Amino acid sequence: MNEDQRSLLLSSSSRFPPPQGVRLSYGTAGFRADAALLESTVYRVGILAALRSLKMDGSVIGVMLTASHNRVSDNGVKIADPSGGMLSQSWEPFADALANAPTSQHLLQLITEFVEKENISLEGVRRAEILLGRDTRPSGESLLEAAKQGISSILGAVAIDMGIVTTPQLHWMVRARNKGIKASELDYFEQLSSSFRCLIDLIPSGSKISEVDEKLVVDGANGVGGEKLEVLRKMLDGMVVEIRNSGKDGGVLNEGVGADYVQKEKFAPSGFGSQDVGLRCASLDGDADRLVYFSVPSKSCNNIDLVDGDKMLSLFAIFIKEQLNTLSKEGTENTSSSYHARLGVVQTAYANGASTDYLKKLGLEVVFTPTGVKYLHEKAAEYDIGIYFEANGHGTIIFSESFLCSLEARYQEFSSVSKGSEQQKAALRLLAVSKLINQAVGDALSGLLLVEAILQHMGWSIQRWSELYKDLPSRQLKVKVVDRTAVITANAETVVVRPPGIQEAINAETAKYPRGRSFIRPSGTEDVIRVYAEASSQEAANSLANSVARLVDQFLGFGSS
Repeated sequence: MNEDQRSLLLSSSSRFPPPQGVRLSYGTAGFRADAALLESTVYRVGILAALRSLKMDGSVIGVMLTASHNRVSDNGVKIADPSGGMLSQSWEPFADALANAPTSQHLLQLITEFVEKENISLEGVRRAEILLGRDTRPSGESLLEAAKQGISSILGAVAIDMGIVTTPQLHWMVRARNKGIKASELDYFEQLSSSFRCLIDLIPSGSKISEVDEKLVVDGANGVGGEKLEVLRKMLDGMVVEIRNSGKDGGVLNEGVGADYVQKEKFAPSGFGSQDVGLRCASLDGDADRLVYFSVPSKSCNNIDLVDGDKMLSLFAIFIKEQLNTLSKEGTENTSSSYHARLGVVQTAYANGASTDYLKKLGLEVVFTPTGVKYLHEKAAEYDIGIYFEANGHGTIIFSESFLCSLEARYQEFSSVSKGSEQQKAALRLLAVSKLINQAVGDALSGLLLVEAILQHMGWSIQRWSELYKDLPSRQLKVKVVDRTAVITANAETVVVRPPGIQEAINAETAKYPRGRSFIRPSGTEDVIRVYAEASSQEAANSLANSVARLVDQFLGFGSS
């Protein structure tokens, strides 16, 4: 590292001292805390992003300022890698060390050692490009300035401010830029709207849902998603969307609104009620990377019929399987032999058991990973088409490049020898889905358009969709323990390996309940063990959860030490 670079880092970092007594950790959500504590961390993430870009041969990197579904006084910062996915896990320890370095000298020493180990040149010869985005939180503006200062403290690094965007938009832009595709916000909207129109144009005649079902009412969580959906709506002819909680009417971000609130509380969000009985409703979260649907069943209560991420996964899987089945039928004598794609569905242990049973009965390959988007995404990428969703409404569909190339070739082949055939339409539908869905990350806006297109294709109401299967009642609990690391799990967190004896005790308890299933796992952030239980009735699920919680306390609680 030359003297110019050293003095630039020392002078800029002295303006962003870390808060005393605060230790932050980089997780799936990046760094997240009360916004007042984050200025130094965001500055340092700017440095991290510039170094990451240089390490990746000048590829574009993203920095997003958001705390997603957290309260408005919080904020956060996370990095998007060149693929549009999350920061490589191998860089997370360095992110932690960087954020928590107590002085400018410590920071400089860390960077010096890291760039040497990673063989990153800091001579300012290579350009590093970082796209910056933020959500609608008031703290975003000053934190954006801190990120810019961090980026510009690395020679050759340039910050490009993309303005107020959803988290998935920024991830999409990073992925597009690195693929050499146009990547403005308008390009994002145009890709979504054109692929949505393509799917609508391919709806078979006779698939018409009733007048009542044409309208969709969306809860924008008083965040950036409602604002962006307003823009997208203008580009979609014939789609009837009413947007509430868009943030313009004085509502507070994530307060009694949003996908996280709706999914956890199973209550209608603020602004929804008896006037919406029977309507198809959807809820975005604060930064529009989660989506759930719901309907209000009757005028007498505030409860809802929730259609969560598991049911979205099922809907997408049914539609894609239908297209692949059509595509694999024997073609005309002039077309090549059928192509069998490998379709995989990826869930975590938190997926409702009824959804897993349903997907397996459809003949789909269902696999499990540990909890966390990074594990789900990685596993889904192993298939020709991989679909993953969490019950909270976060997920996406990934198409392999080799499959898309062969699909494009099949489409061209059908176009020349059997234009208008069902196989040609199936190929075109799958190509449209690959463009409509945000393959970088879960995206509430692209997911919403895909749900709407498939429901119209199937001719299904939200009630028909909701009735695919009936969720098993479940209960989740947290148990405070002395040391959460004492629990070691295997088989995608469904089996406890250590401490010895506890898994056998859980099995014995679970066997007492019809359709019983329970597992425990250590929290990633606090000294608690999370308990999940499901059974054939809510009473049984509650009882099983409580029994397993007592076992956890017995083996690991404060009374056991």
